[in-house]
Amino acid sequence: VQLQAYGGGLVQAGGYLRLSCAAPGSIFIGNSMGWYRQAPGKERELVAGITWGGKKNYADFVKGRFTISRDNARNAVYLQMNSLKPEDTAVYYCNDALDGRITGYWGHGTQVTVSS
Repeated sequence: VQLQAYGGGLVQAGGYLRLSCAAPGSIFIGNSMGWYRQAPGKERELVAGITWGGKKNYADFVKGRFTISRDNARNAVYLQMNSLKPEDTAVYYCNDALDGRITGYWGHGTQVTVSS
């Protein structure tokens, strides 16, 4: 299993999407995980993180709209995105919460496009 994010798509502003990520156990077990995004011409940024025990943190620009969760039995992490805005348009990636420093690579992201 390689890092793989999926569930993106095209949605109208105000809509919602749920992203999922499958991670290798060697990365997932015991580690904090994060969702990141990169918009065209911008640097990658952390959207949300979750510890092994379930403690969550969010970037200010998604607080109250996005919810991160994980299923430790499935080595999976999720991102529920509500009230989407055009500025949320980006490629979304999952990785360890240390900006990929544990993993050492970035898997395939999933494109989220929000139309106005």
